[in-house]
Order: sequence, then C-alpha cells, then structure tokens
Amino acid sequence: MHHFSRIDGALHAEAAPLEAVADAVGTPAYVYSSATLKRHYGLLREALDDHKAALGDALIAFAVKANSNLSVLATLARLGCGADTVSEGEIRRALAAGIPADRIIFSGVGKTDAELAFAIDAGVRQINIESGAELDRLIAVAASKGAAPAIAIRVNPNIGAGGHAKITTGGATDKFGVPIEEAIPLYARASASPHLTPVGLACHIGSQITTLAPMEAAFHTLRGVAETLRAQGHSVARLDLGGGLGVPYHGQTDLPSIADYVAMCARVLDGLEVEAAFEPGRLLAANAGVLISRVIQVNQRADGRRFLVLDAGMNDLMRPALYDAFHDLVPVRPREGELQAYDLVGPICESTDIFARDRMLPPMQAGDLVAFMSAGAYGAVLSSEYNSRPLVPEVLVDGDRWAVVRPRPTYEDMWAREPKAHWLQTLP
Repeated sequence: MHHFSRIDGALHAEAAPLEAVADAVGTPAYVYSSATLKRHYGLLREALDDHKAALGDALIAFAVKANSNLSVLATLARLGCGADTVSEGEIRRALAAGIPADRIIFSGVGKTDAELAFAIDAGVRQINIESGAELDRLIAVAASKGAAPAIAIRVNPNIGAGGHAKITTGGATDKFGVPIEEAIPLYARASASPHLTPVGLACHIGSQITTLAPMEAAFHTLRGVAETLRAQGHSVARLDLGGGLGVPYHGQTDLPSIADYVAMCARVLDGLEVEAAFEPGRLLAANAGVLISRVIQVNQRADGRRFLVLDAGMNDLMRPALYDAFHDLVPVRPREGELQAYDLVGPICESTDIFARDRMLPPMQAGDLVAFMSAGAYGAVLSSEYNSRPLVPEVLVDGDRWAVVRPRPTYEDMWAREPKAHWLQTLP
C-alpha cells in the first residue's frame, strides 16, 4: 500500500526518481509520497463512512507524533483530517498546517498548566485526562479563565499490546491512562465541576498491533465503562478509540485490513450511539515515506563478515536502535549478481548504530543509493544532531513534482542556535 516502485529499473517516489532527489538534496534524506498519504486516509475514511450507524461522524485525528512535518499535516488537513496532539508544540503545528481547533485532540500524560491553558484558549475539540492530579490542575486552570473545556477520561484497560514492550501503552504498569476502578469516580468528579464538560472516554493500548483481539477486548471494556456511567446519569457522547493498527514492515500479508478493523469497532459499539474518534499515525504515514542513504564503503572482514557502512545513522532513523524495529532496505538501482549477507551500519560512534544483521542484498559498492522502506512514521520526528550531524532534510513528492519541506541545516545554522556565554565571546 504505497507509491514507491521501479521505473526503468530505478526506484521512484510516485513519478519522481529518487536518484534525482538524492543528487539535488544530498543524503541521507526522507522522501514522502502524497499519494500514499491520501490513499491511506481515503481507505480509512471510506470504511468509517460505511459504519456511520455505529460510529457516528467519526473523526480521524492523525497522531502528529508519528510525523509532524507541516507539509505532511497540511496534505492531510486538506482531506478533512484532524490531529491527535501531545504537546503545545504539536497543537501549534496542527493549527499552522490548517487543521481546525475543533478537530484537534490534546492527549498526553504530562501536560503542563501552560499547555492546558493554551489548549483552552485555542478551543481544541477535547482534552484527554490521564490522572486525578491532572483533572484537578485542569479545573484550576479552567476556573481562572472562566472556561469549561470538553474533556474525556483516558481509561487504562489493563490490556497492553504492540510490536514491542516499549510501544505498549495499555498495561497495568504503563504510565498512561486511569485504571478502570478510578475512571468512573473521576468522571463523576469532572461532571460535578462547573469548569469542565465531560464528553466521553478515551483508550489507546499500544502501537504496531498486528491482531484485532486485544483492541476488541479493550473496546469492550471501554463500552462497559460508558454504560456504567450512563446508568449513573452521566452523559457519554464520544469514545476515542486511539490508534495502533500495525503496518506490514516485514511484508506480511496476514495483518488485519482497515476494513476489518473498522468493522470490529462498529460491532463493539453498535447500539451505543456515540461518536467515535480514531488516532492513526503509523497507519497513515509509515509506508508513505522512505529514508534514502548512500553507501560510504563496504568493510570486509577476514572472517567473511561484510559491514555495509551507510551515511545514515541511528540519529537519522532511531527505530532499530530504540526498539529493534525492522525496515526493509532496497538498492535504488540494484546491481546484478548473487545475494550476499551484509550488516547494515551507520557512522555514529555507538555500538547500537546497527540497522540490521545478515541482510541479504545484491552486490553493493561505495556510492550506491539505498532506501529504508516504511520510514514515514517515527523517522524524522525522532532524529537528532548527535555527533554534530545536521538534521535530515525532508522532501514531499506529488506526482512528478517534489519540494524540500524541511531543509538540511548548515553547520553555521547549528552554531547560531548556541550563543556563547558572554565571557567567552572573545577568543583567547
């Protein structure tokens, strides 16, 4: 489900040759496909519209943390997409990209008072509350403004799932959300406050989930809490079901489809008469992006091990080092010859700067251009300037046209952000 394919033997993003992009902007660089973003959003929108009876006018709120580039957000905004945000900065990005405030959800376990105040002033759709302490702070902030913002209580259903322990968010030991036994009295407290408008519940149990069963169990739990609250006389108009549906990093063909996922959600919520919200990030963006890189050299050891040394490092693509993530690596223009085993490594001075071991590739040489596939989510957003390496540029493609949507900073740009202490301004 992406628009990266070979034309005349060379990999293209839609109709744009990656070789030409690399020659123009250098490597490493992220390249995004507008068509893929639009396709994935369209498939989810179509599936949700087929189940309006159960899900209402469901909101798709893209998880900005997955890819916060303004042009990516603007592409989705033009389709009617909302935003799931976890900081004031992400709210500001969503607004700057053209996403209306009433389509922005503010989540996150550690919102500051200043961020809560900003969200109230901006008029976001709802603020997802993750603890009693946060509820109390929001009441105080809202009271100081004479406001009554819409809120949802994020429930931790004690059901954790995801592609790795570090991206599981719904377990009992995870920091996110309110335990079930606390959620109901917390909702009642919120309802009793004149400075809050409780509108519903939220839930998100993890990322890169490859089976529907854990999500279905969590959503049944969420429904049960909603029914209990209604029985106590509280209004519950919305259920925020989060995101987390996995994508085929390994080329899997047995993952749940978007249609199956939405149908499951509709079955669980059927007859509840709520408006649902979905917060996909990876689902929309992962396969919409690649990271292109050049081979610096091939280090051949006497024992036969080959290190393919790339100019992209863990500071550019953190996922493999952070949680052992898999990314397919393909030559942009492959050479003929038998496949050989390579360890894929970067130039960073860290032992964890290894993308993969024993990856089978055609013969590789210095200067060859390669692409890390499915790198559109949690790629550039996690990049850094570690080892004083400039941030990776980002490029957006639309058909045969493309634009640099985040330029690579110069070294002078980097230094300019670090003014010397006044007593160090003169050279010794």
